[in-house]
Amino acid sequence: MTDADLTDTGAADGDEAARRVVDSVWRIESAQIVATLTKLTGDLGLAEDLAQEALLEALEQWPRDGVPRNPGAWLTMVAKRRAIDGWRRRAALDERYRSLARDLEQASDLDWEPIGDDVLRLVFTACHPVLSRESQAALTLRVVSGLTTQEIARMLLVPVPTVQARITRAKKTLAAANVHFEAPDPAEWPRRLSAVLGAVYLLFTEGYAATSGPTWIRAELANEALRLGRRLVALVPREPEAHALVALMEFQASRFAARVAPDGSAILLADQHRERWDRAQIGRGTAALARADALGRGRGAYALQATIAQCHSVAPSVDATDWEQIVILYEALERIAPNPVVELNRAIAVSMATGPATALRIVDGLADDASLRGSHLIPSVRGELLARLGRTEEARSKLLTAAHLAANDRERDVLLRKAAGLPQ
Repeated sequence: MTDADLTDTGAADGDEAARRVVDSVWRIESAQIVATLTKLTGDLGLAEDLAQEALLEALEQWPRDGVPRNPGAWLTMVAKRRAIDGWRRRAALDERYRSLARDLEQASDLDWEPIGDDVLRLVFTACHPVLSRESQAALTLRVVSGLTTQEIARMLLVPVPTVQARITRAKKTLAAANVHFEAPDPAEWPRRLSAVLGAVYLLFTEGYAATSGPTWIRAELANEALRLGRRLVALVPREPEAHALVALMEFQASRFAARVAPDGSAILLADQHRERWDRAQIGRGTAALARADALGRGRGAYALQATIAQCHSVAPSVDATDWEQIVILYEALERIAPNPVVELNRAIAVSMATGPATALRIVDGLADDASLRGSHLIPSVRGELLARLGRTEEARSKLLTAAHLAANDRERDVLLRKAAGLPQ
């Protein structure tokens, strides 16, 4: 190998290392970067474009100059400078540029705003009532989580082109409606609250069990969703479902330390060491659920899910879990928030409460549900139930099918291990 070959190899390694750092920074800090730029420019689409341009500049500079001490701040500053340069080139926006420059120099960000959190403000913007609920969810996931359209499609159980169309249409609709990145008046919060709660929980769900990629949990995303939930509670302390959502996330996050082995492999509920569950976090979840109940409006969808999570949190083992109560809670949840995934989870609870045969009939009833077509969920649950019924070959086939469909590497490994562990 020549010296030139060695140089080229080293450069390639440096490029790849920089790309990994850029990808990591984007996944962790993209929401804050885009939120800051949206606040700066008042244009969500422009903010995303500026952020992407800054990423390209990072890929060019970091292999040569090294990764900066604060990569997120570097990307934000580069994007801000690009925004300012763009405004400088547009004579019609001279006044806006001068105003921006004065604001940056005087650090006027200390002005009070009703929603004093850029990321939460971005969620409220993405959940503007001018958008459909489906577009709100897709746009929020795209700009707040940094997920790809493929990941969002798997999460929402819709085709990739559908997600792309929703995001594009949402941005155009916000621009046509002249929606600015600003905190809505508190009188408008109730119109957006349901969508905002849903968007925050979608973020948490992706963090709790990543739909794709090499990791079982995306803790940084789940923690950001929990932080947003706590900020929401401070904004709307009289909304029981805001407290209930925080309770739900606290209960589920309490198990994080026990859900992943040192080598990164997934640990399922039955195999978790429950002494590793965070009892302080379970206590916070219990208190949040109590605050939701104290408001006296009955339990909504998040409160019912939080109660299910609480049942798991207080049980000493899987076998000692109150599965009958969980079945009842899922039945109530299905009535107020019908969803095929809820029904699938009810089937799992039924299998634990009364046996796999009854549960299998529930799962078979979902086989033709269009939203679950192509998902690994139905074959994975069917495989489990068939295995418990002693129908080994059928179970193995379903588990292998589920493994083929699973996009998360760790989940695929679990399914393959289950299939391999069945008796021949």
